[in-house]
Amino acid sequence: MESFAQDLTIMKRKPLRDSHVAAIREVATEREYQKGEFVVQVGDRMDRFIYILEGGIELVDSYTNEAYLPHFLGPTQFVGEMAFLYGGTYTVPMRANAYTRVLEVPRKDMLDLMARIPELSDHIIDVYNARRRRQLEESDSSLIIIGADEDKNLRKIAAFASRSHIPFRSLELGSPEAKIAGASCDICGGVPALIFGRDRVIEQPTPRKVAKLLGLDLQVDNQNVFDVLVVGGGPAGVAAGVYAGAEGLSAIVIDELAIGGQAGTSSRIENYLGFPTGISGADLLWRGEVQAMKFGTQFAMPRSVKSLNRHEDGYFIAQIDDDSNICARSIIIATGVQYRRLPLERLSEFEGAGVYYAATEAEAKFCADSEVIIIGGGNSAGQAAMHLCRTAKHVHLFVRGKSLATSMSEYLSSRLKAEPAVTIHFQTQVKALHGDDALREVTFHNGENEETKTICCGGLFVMVGAAPNTSWLPDNVQLDDKGFVLTGAAVEKNTSFETSVDGIYAVGDVRAGSVKRVASAVGEGSVVISHIWQYVNNNKP
Repeated sequence: MESFAQDLTIMKRKPLRDSHVAAIREVATEREYQKGEFVVQVGDRMDRFIYILEGGIELVDSYTNEAYLPHFLGPTQFVGEMAFLYGGTYTVPMRANAYTRVLEVPRKDMLDLMARIPELSDHIIDVYNARRRRQLEESDSSLIIIGADEDKNLRKIAAFASRSHIPFRSLELGSPEAKIAGASCDICGGVPALIFGRDRVIEQPTPRKVAKLLGLDLQVDNQNVFDVLVVGGGPAGVAAGVYAGAEGLSAIVIDELAIGGQAGTSSRIENYLGFPTGISGADLLWRGEVQAMKFGTQFAMPRSVKSLNRHEDGYFIAQIDDDSNICARSIIIATGVQYRRLPLERLSEFEGAGVYYAATEAEAKFCADSEVIIIGGGNSAGQAAMHLCRTAKHVHLFVRGKSLATSMSEYLSSRLKAEPAVTIHFQTQVKALHGDDALREVTFHNGENEETKTICCGGLFVMVGAAPNTSWLPDNVQLDDKGFVLTGAAVEKNTSFETSVDGIYAVGDVRAGSVKRVASAVGEGSVVISHIWQYVNNNKP
C-alpha cells in the first residue's frame, strides 16, 4: 500500500540548484550561530526558511539535551518540515553543533519564491514531506501522550493527531519513559497527561488545544475577504481547495474534526485511480492538502461553522465556533455525511472508550488482541474489517440486511467472505452495551436464527447510515426530505452544483443525488471551481 511520502532513509540527497540558492540569497538575510546556540525551540513558529551555508544544525532530545540523531543537517541542506507551509510550530528543538552560517528568509517571502519557481517548490516539498513521514514513523516529537489506552480524552487526541499526520509519542502509564517525561513536569508518570515540550502540561486537553499549539487552528483576520470558503475537508472539499488555488482564487478550507472527512477514516482504498496497491484515506487526503497549500489555499481545523449569513454588500459572513467570522465572496458546502448514532443506552458514555466511528491505526491499537464488532454493510465497514483483522483477535461484521451485494464492492465482499478472521452476521443488530469505564461486552440479536447473545468486545465500530451535515445552513438553502442539499434543476439552476442561493454551491456526499464515492466527490470538488471562478469575477466590486 502506498504512503503519503517518500522514505527519507532511501531518498537520494540532492542539493538545491545554484540558481535556486541565488534566488534565495536575493530575499534572505545571512545569520550566524555559535556552537551550542539553539536555532529553534519547541513551540517556535516556522516563520522563516533556514538554508545552511556552513556548519551544522542537529535535533536535540528535550529531556537529555543530547543530540537526538547520529546525523545532522549540514551545508546545502535546509531546516524544517511540512508545517512550514501553514506556519506551524516546531515540535523538536534544534541547535548549532559547530559555528554555523545560514540564510534566513521570512516565510511569506519564501512561499512567494516557491510559487514563482515550481522546481524549487517541488524539491522543498518532497524533502519536507519525507521528513514528516520519518517523524511519524520514529515518533520524533515533543508532543507526548501518556496513558492514551486509559483515558478517553487522550484517545481522541491520539486519533486526531493520527488522522492529521501530527507526529507524537505515545507512552504507557508507569513506563520508564513516562516517568522521565512526567518528572520534568513535576507530575507522576502513572497519571494520564498530555505534555508539549520539556515541561508544559496541557490541562483538560482537547484536539482544539493541540491544533492551536501546532498552528493548525488558523486565526482568521476578520477584515480579509476570501474568494471562496470551503466548509468541509473531505475529498470534495480538498479537491476544491486544490483547484481554487490553482486558478488563483484565495481560498480557505475548514473542517470540524480533521482534514479527510469520512474518507479519512478509511484504512485502505483500493479502487481509486492511480493507486493499484491501495492507499489509506488519510494519506490520500494529506497529499491533496499539501497540493492545495502549495497553491496558497489555507486550512483550519478543528473549526466548525455555527451560522451563515449574507451581508448587504453581497459578501457571506460565516460565524465560527469561537464567534470569529470568515468573510467570503462564495461558499462551497462540502460537509459530507456522518455515521448515524445508534439509539443505544450508554452509547455516549463509551464513545472514545470502546465505541468508534473510524478505523485508523490509532483505533486499531486500542483494540488489539480483542474481539471487535463493526456495524455496517458498505465499503467503509468492509475496509475497516480487513484492516482490523490484522491485529484484532477476531472481527464480527454486523449487517442489518440479508446480503452485502447492494452496498459493497464485489472485490471487498469476496475478500471478507474468504477471510477466516472475519465473521459476517446478517440480519443482526446490537441491543445493549456493557462496561465500566470502557466498553467490555455487547449484546446483539441475530434475526436469522432469532438468537440473542452477549460477547466480550474490545471495540465497537459504527459505520452505518448517512446523515448529512447541514444543520448550520440558513433556511433559504433548500434541502430534500432527508436533509441533503438540493442543487441544479431541482432548484431551477443551470449547473449541477448551484444551490437555491446565488453564490452558494454544494459538492460531494452532502449534495442530493450525488454518487457516494471518493472519486466522484473529487470530481465534483474539481469541476465546481470553474463555476466559482466565473461567479466571483462577475460579482467583484
